[in-house]
Amino acid sequence: MGTPLAAPGLLFLLAGTAGLCRAFFSLPLRVSRPAAPSGSLPAPVVLRPASSSRQPDPPSGADGLALASDPGGTLNLLAMVENLQGDSGRGYYLEMLIGTPPQALNILVDTGSSNFAVAGVPDPDVTSYFNTELSSTYKSQGIDVTVKYSQGSWTGVLGTDVITIPKGIYGSYTINIATILESENFFLPGVKWHGILGLAYNALAKPSSSVETFFDSLVRQAKIPNIFSLQMCGAGLPVSGSGTNGGSLVLGGIEPSLYKGDIWYTPIKEEWYYQVEILKLEVGGQNLELDCREYNADKAIVDSGTTLLRLPQKVFSAVVQAIARTSLIQEFSSGFWTGSQLACWDKTERPWSLFPKLSIYLRDENSSRSFRISILPQLYIQPILGIGETLQCYRFGISSSTNALVIGATVMEGFYVIFDRAQRRVGFAVSPCAEVDGSPVSEIEGPFTTADVASNCVSSVSFHEPVLWIASYALMSLCGIILLILIILLLIPPRCQHRYTDNDVVNDESSLVRHRWK
Repeated sequence: MGTPLAAPGLLFLLAGTAGLCRAFFSLPLRVSRPAAPSGSLPAPVVLRPASSSRQPDPPSGADGLALASDPGGTLNLLAMVENLQGDSGRGYYLEMLIGTPPQALNILVDTGSSNFAVAGVPDPDVTSYFNTELSSTYKSQGIDVTVKYSQGSWTGVLGTDVITIPKGIYGSYTINIATILESENFFLPGVKWHGILGLAYNALAKPSSSVETFFDSLVRQAKIPNIFSLQMCGAGLPVSGSGTNGGSLVLGGIEPSLYKGDIWYTPIKEEWYYQVEILKLEVGGQNLELDCREYNADKAIVDSGTTLLRLPQKVFSAVVQAIARTSLIQEFSSGFWTGSQLACWDKTERPWSLFPKLSIYLRDENSSRSFRISILPQLYIQPILGIGETLQCYRFGISSSTNALVIGATVMEGFYVIFDRAQRRVGFAVSPCAEVDGSPVSEIEGPFTTADVASNCVSSVSFHEPVLWIASYALMSLCGIILLILIILLLIPPRCQHRYTDNDVVNDESSLVRHRWK
């Protein structure tokens, strides 16, 4: 899955008096899942500037929608609008009632993992936890489960209980739930959620893919369409502010009031993460001119549980060089790009005008066409906090990755994103809340031809963790059978053993099985 961001107390050390030059400040910042890698808050560095799209009407018919008839009344999409709170730095969470009598907890929404888990014991970094002893409907399955993320991990016990979503689908449903008993770098200071809702496919579920996921359970029990959609409204707001930015998780359909224009769909390449195919990237309208397979090394996914836009190292380097070359900044410190430093301006200045637009091209459902989603600098040059009354500091909302291109909150805050599992596709539409000072900060344009792009930019050879587990179990079973045969042969009396003649031929062949773990 993709990686929460928490800002504990800030310590300012001021030096100098009025009339002296500005001082630099060292501000502690902790990063957790789903955010960037952990570390200290970057030291601020003051920077100075140097001296065909289609606009269709909102859809009125069923095209692009997945709204099923609902005689039972379980679906009221409007009731799910603004059911999320949070910010891009520490994630967006949903209120949920668990157990009997119900215990209210905030649950992080994560499309990059598949387990539903909540704090099951007191933790210094969470304000509430699920006490299974107080729930008459909780049933432990006695199965240990451990989940590791890009950052952080937890260990717990699998069980079942009933859940209700106050601003969700109507009714109560029995769901697999892991109670977290131990964790490391998972719950961190400042987070306002107490558990995680993994909305990816069961292929990523732990301890095995046989564990029915939260959303699969809802689809089966509530008879809702196999689709959900997500809007996160934090564009231009501090990434670790009050944690009360709005957002919407719509379970079972698409709410027309949450987007403008058309929905553009790209196929899901494989059902584990929400893996898509990236064709190219542009910075300021200029193509990076990389092999399209570089963008998909070794996968490209859409993950609400990752704060930043994460790029494979080669792509990240090319993007940084292009932004530095096309921006209107005299010079950059390398620490700004790596996340170890902030860039600060007077609050009267608007630095976004100094940076270029970033565009990502995705393959359309018609494989001979593509469309592009674009984010303006207001989404990737992200305000952190003000220093005193005069400075506003920003961080770079893009980072490097060793194993994936991750479309995280940096990009997703610009769009209404539809996870249409029934038709195996992910949709993007412009979000009305993606505005700063009344101007939109995201765009969608298309279609474009793919004649200049390879017919397949995704490697056909991939070793996914569930497949490796199956292969490992099969290999261990085979070794056990062979060992059993050898023991039986050793126990057979010598007189019963066959005595070979010179005409007998015995071949002893062995094979080497190579494993490549992710």
